[in-house]
Amino acid sequence: LVYAMAGSLWIQEVGTTTARQLTAGDGYDFQPDCSPVSDEVVFVRYNGESMELMLLDLKAGTTSALTSNRQVNVEPRWSPDGTRLAFVSTLVNGHFLIHVGKIQNLQLSGVVCVTPDRKSMTPRYYYSPWDHSINPEWSADGSTLYFVTNREEPHGTGNLTALPLSDPTSIHTVIKEETTWAMRPDVSPDGSRVVYASYLGRNWHQLWLLPVQGGNPFPITYGEYDNKNPRWSPDGQRIAYISNRHGNTSLWTISPLTGKDEAVLISSRIYLKSHKTIEIRVVDEAGQPVPARVSITDAAHRSYFPTDAWVHSDDARYPAISPYEQFYFNTQGSSEVVLPVAAATIAIRRGHLWQQVQRQVAAEESGVITIVLKKLNLPPSLQQSFSGDLHVHMNYTGHYLNSPAHLRQQAASEDLQYVFDLIVNKEQRIPDIRYFSAAPDPVSTPQTTIIHSQEFHTSYWGHLGLLGLKDHFILPGYAGYPQTAAASLWPSNSFIADEAHAQQALVGYVHPFLQEEIFPHQDSLLTNAAPVDAALRKVDYFEVIGFSDHRTSEYVWHQLLNAGLKLPAGAGTDFMANFANVRGPIGLNRVYVPWKENAAVNQFMKAVKAGQSFVSNGPLLQLQVEGTSPGDSLNVTSIRQVRVSGSLRSNVPVDHLEVMMNGKVAKVIQLTGDRRTADFSEKVAVKGPGWITLHAYNDQGHPDVFDLYPFATTNPVYLFAGNARIRSKAAGNFFIEWIKRMDRLSAMHPSWRNDAEKNAVHQQLMDALKYYESVVRTANAD
Repeated sequence: LVYAMAGSLWIQEVGTTTARQLTAGDGYDFQPDCSPVSDEVVFVRYNGESMELMLLDLKAGTTSALTSNRQVNVEPRWSPDGTRLAFVSTLVNGHFLIHVGKIQNLQLSGVVCVTPDRKSMTPRYYYSPWDHSINPEWSADGSTLYFVTNREEPHGTGNLTALPLSDPTSIHTVIKEETTWAMRPDVSPDGSRVVYASYLGRNWHQLWLLPVQGGNPFPITYGEYDNKNPRWSPDGQRIAYISNRHGNTSLWTISPLTGKDEAVLISSRIYLKSHKTIEIRVVDEAGQPVPARVSITDAAHRSYFPTDAWVHSDDARYPAISPYEQFYFNTQGSSEVVLPVAAATIAIRRGHLWQQVQRQVAAEESGVITIVLKKLNLPPSLQQSFSGDLHVHMNYTGHYLNSPAHLRQQAASEDLQYVFDLIVNKEQRIPDIRYFSAAPDPVSTPQTTIIHSQEFHTSYWGHLGLLGLKDHFILPGYAGYPQTAAASLWPSNSFIADEAHAQQALVGYVHPFLQEEIFPHQDSLLTNAAPVDAALRKVDYFEVIGFSDHRTSEYVWHQLLNAGLKLPAGAGTDFMANFANVRGPIGLNRVYVPWKENAAVNQFMKAVKAGQSFVSNGPLLQLQVEGTSPGDSLNVTSIRQVRVSGSLRSNVPVDHLEVMMNGKVAKVIQLTGDRRTADFSEKVAVKGPGWITLHAYNDQGHPDVFDLYPFATTNPVYLFAGNARIRSKAAGNFFIEWIKRMDRLSAMHPSWRNDAEKNAVHQQLMDALKYYESVVRTANAD
């Protein structure tokens, strides 16, 4: 077997436990395919800028570049006669299309694109309107290419398709089936069957067999885990595949005749270069082991990990610092890593409250390396606080199989006390639905609590976080999915919010807005219902920091506050915890609430709902207005100025620290020195009712904050004049325009099942519109 592991190619004789390294070049190597007629292996090398096709000579041990076009070139497959390669490339307009070229004398020539670059008429929410063609595979006689394409499909990856190369007009669908980017068909050596991965009728991918001409597939593996990436052996007697049945990825073979399933075990590894072993021990100032997040890189920026670790990478790159994404793994206090005999850098991180540490490792240094973590120099209120991530997905569509126990370890590595696992669909699957419970997960500890909740997934109205449902999971879990039985826009988010509140849950709008949706003007197709449900008092929190643009979401939030609404800020990472390449880590975006002795999850949720908190992806904030804390109110009827005091602590330099009043900068706090620390007390003029927050942000991203840019904001201290709240004319008009557009677009929607649904939504929109019209009519601020 030839396979990719830890960024290199390896070879292992079936039935043995010794793996021998084949490549150790610059970059990360993956997706090998063995020539059927020679001792050559084609594979992909990721060099940080592009993914190029490479050719390995097994006898000579040498590699040659087949492409150098600075594109994404992946999934190479040899033709049965060994003279051609099919592969996926972005050569044409940056779209994933299938190309074929001749390979001879270590060169790839005559490359042509064989799939059309076309734009579907069918609207898509998650994916580009341009069709993709991926997962190429040859027929046994080399006359036909099989691949996956999403031509005119509104959801997901697409269908298994056949393309006769001599007559491209005869392209046809072999089977219409969604597999969530995992099909990867492989034709049997005799040409009669194709094996592929699918989740048909279940929550996990298994291996399925299908006649090459189409028909009815049947599974050959079963289990509550994923089996993927199947490849036939040359004699057709075995299928090798990758499984996550034990959490991490592992290599297996199965007989398609008997079902005999065997793990490919590795007891020893033979490296191309000299290696050494280090043991990393992470402790606190008392010398006690603490969980943490660890990165190890060498001078070429290549990363290394324990052999049993789940490897994650940030979904952003900082080319000025490294050509690659930042890779990391979690340690529970002690981890053993094998790496080349060369200098390396260890970086240790643990949430936002702890100092980040870097440790240089000399080339000859090995053995135990102890790293002491210390907390930042925090004011008392920050020393005594709890934090929670309101938006986590334990299992989504990633390579790993997560469990509550492992999710707890991930959270512990980030010093995160509360994890809200928002169970959700991915296409037809809801992988974690078996874990839904009204009570915290049994694996919870006094240090880390896991609450299995729900994300309601209607993209038309905007996604909802439903935290702490007490009775049942709300199904089907979404509306407005075109070409499905859930194509109608009913139930609306307002209806779902009422259902969730009946179960004592908190309801929040999550990852709300991107910059282009709001600026320079509202998008003509924007139908997010957050302003509607805020006006109808159906929203308990608004995810100001999430998988969106924080300052844009903050702007909309400020408009809601200016419209007289008391709406707390929330934060959630949308961390897909079983992904390898991921937005994260867990707790990247989190809510901090004041410490309470023996705090239970219901107390944390009460603090979130009350706005007694701040939200952050790194910077730590403290705010008081005349001694009043966020979430509380201050009567300013006879007051012309207030004393605002606060603090900032941060692991990274901060560009801006500002006191905000009614959405405008009331006071700029000057930052000096390393711009990581500030304590201030300032007088700020007030003019009637409103609100005050403190926020911090950077103009650009920072490699030590795995997000768009560092950002944090407190919740408001509300200012009342008598009983009057702020009612801004501009804010009211902002949402009047918004809701009128929503009403116009929903009235034209083609998929209402009946007039009752349509009329119910219209009435909800009109009720919200009346509120904002009253704001304009009775405005006490511009």
